[in-house]
Amino acid sequence: MNLHLKIWRQKDNQTAGKLVAYDLQGLNPHMSFLEMLDTLNEKLIVNGEDPVEFDHDCREGICGQCGVMINGIAHGPLKHTTTCQLHLRSFNDNDTIVIEPFRSSAFPVKKDLKVDRAAFDRIISLGGFVSINTGQAPDATVIPISHELAEEAFDSAACIGCGACVATCKNGSAALFTSAKITHMALLPQGKEERNHRVLSMVKQMDAESFGHCSNTEACEVECPQGISVLNIARMNFEYNRALIFKKK
Repeated sequence: MNLHLKIWRQKDNQTAGKLVAYDLQGLNPHMSFLEMLDTLNEKLIVNGEDPVEFDHDCREGICGQCGVMINGIAHGPLKHTTTCQLHLRSFNDNDTIVIEPFRSSAFPVKKDLKVDRAAFDRIISLGGFVSINTGQAPDATVIPISHELAEEAFDSAACIGCGACVATCKNGSAALFTSAKITHMALLPQGKEERNHRVLSMVKQMDAESFGHCSNTEACEVECPQGISVLNIARMNFEYNRALIFKKK
């Protein structure tokens, strides 16, 4: 299998980048997308060239750090998959593949395909946790939580913070990510004690990071590898307005 690659190369955030063409021959269609990039980098290193910088960690679709734009689509053409779960069999022989980093002013490019997602960490640090003393782990039946509520909270907690929602949104909004973290905690009894402070602090930080505003195109849900629902954004708006009312009292 032969592929023609156009990969974004950029030395750092202060240097202009450009697409650079590479050709690879004799690839196995069962290789993962990241293995293909590894093969390219081995070739570049042998030729004394700078390898392509890209993020990855688990390579199992768990962390989402591998996220890149593939032919203009976050994580590539398959639904509910991360870049590392994508295989070359999803493409055709002699295809041209354009590979770019996630684009957002809040995700500055560090080098090539590697971006800085620290903005997400700063949002989480302002409320994406429970700080109250909950004591020892109680018996499962002490705090009654319905199966439906537990499932809804778990669905929100499934967000891996990859940033595909930001890269896909025409406004560069982080509403889906932030709302998933807020909803996860707001639904569970352990998170209700700090719900007002949490939503106000996290939304304030989201705005401070220069993410765009949500305009309800729902593109974020379409490209999210975990299928996080935009209903989380409605929950975040509810929690935010509720917190403002209690703050005024």
